[in-house]
Amino acid sequence: MIRINLLPYREIAKKETQSRQIFILTGSFVLYLLILGAVQVFMWRDVSTIEQSLKVKQERLDVLNKIIGEVDQYKMEKRILEKKLAVIGDLEKNRSYPMRMLADIASQVPIKDLWLDKLSENGVSLMLEGKARDNFAIVRFMKSLEGSMYIRSVELVSSKQIEVSGIKLQQFSLSCVLRKGV
Repeated sequence: MIRINLLPYREIAKKETQSRQIFILTGSFVLYLLILGAVQVFMWRDVSTIEQSLKVKQERLDVLNKIIGEVDQYKMEKRILEKKLAVIGDLEKNRSYPMRMLADIASQVPIKDLWLDKLSENGVSLMLEGKARDNFAIVRFMKSLEGSMYIRSVELVSSKQIEVSGIKLQQFSLSCVLRKGV
């Protein structure tokens, strides 16, 4: 005998398969959305934490930059003070130099043969102007100046004869190079 099953078992199986597939797809989509949401929440929390950390670090950086600015100001003031102290030290070191140099030049002047009218110093150069009885007095004066410990070299700039109260004198101008730090 032949049995015929009139129940639509294939249609029922198809519907069950379709319902499972729809359930699995829907479940997968919901799970996908939940995972995306969780990732988004974690990222927002991490971004918020990083922004707060950045804000705290930026405030700290601003405080440190202010301190660095103050330190730079102190360093600049220190350099200025060191320069001033160096100038004061040089002045103190060379305080008696002009007096000793003038005393030495004055001791080199031949008495009754030569008179100095003008003496001017500019850095390491010294200009001497005066009058002498004759050229030999000027030469003796130049030789004695060359032996001075304050003068490196002496050069005659000019010498001309003038008459003062009926006496013929030699008006001269000398240029000297000074030795500094003596």
